Amino acid sequence: MNHPRHRTSPLPADLIDQISECGFYPELVTDTIAAGLGNQSVVGHLVHHEATFAGHEVQRHITVLVLTEKQLLVCHTDDGDDGASDRALTTSEVVALRAIDSVVVTRSVSKPQSYGAESEVVETWLTLVWGAARRLDIGPASCEDPSCDADHGWTGMQVPNDLTVRMSPVGDGDSNTRRLLDFGALLQSRVG
Repeated sequence: MNHPRHRTSPLPADLIDQISECGFYPELVTDTIAAGLGNQSVVGHLVHHEATFAGHEVQRHITVLVLTEKQLLVCHTDDGDDGASDRALTTSEVVALRAIDSVVVTRSVSKPQSYGAESEVVETWLTLVWGAARRLDIGPASCEDPSCDADHGWTGMQVPNDLTVRMSPVGDGDSNTRRLLDFGALLQSRVG
């Protein structure tokens, strides 16, 4: 069964190019984004493609974040179950900008004492929180007495964590890492 394309407004050429460069079902990804956007104009975007290794399989994943005047579209596309190449799963979620609680941009920088001259961005993270998901970190509890061998039970922390995108110049290239920082700054300026 063929499905018609939902593009009611053209996506920016640079967004289409970045998705196509990933080589991971570009028509499916762009159609999913266009369907989710409807007739809204794109203010900014970020594309992140990653591969993970599970045993003998490579599983691909692409995340595309698209910012409009009033919302953030989050699109995820994955290989099918067990890395099946004859299927893919794609989802789009629309989050109202007013619903986003936090936009965190983190940079790991080498040689901070020479910031600007010799320092380099080593890794970047963009973390978004809007209340859809929470992460629970649990570990054994302890006391401050180093000679204590009593069982103190467990302790944990519940952390909001809806989406984290991580990029590095080594893994993703300098231009993609810069795009993450720029998109994060743009999103921070729009949320509030």
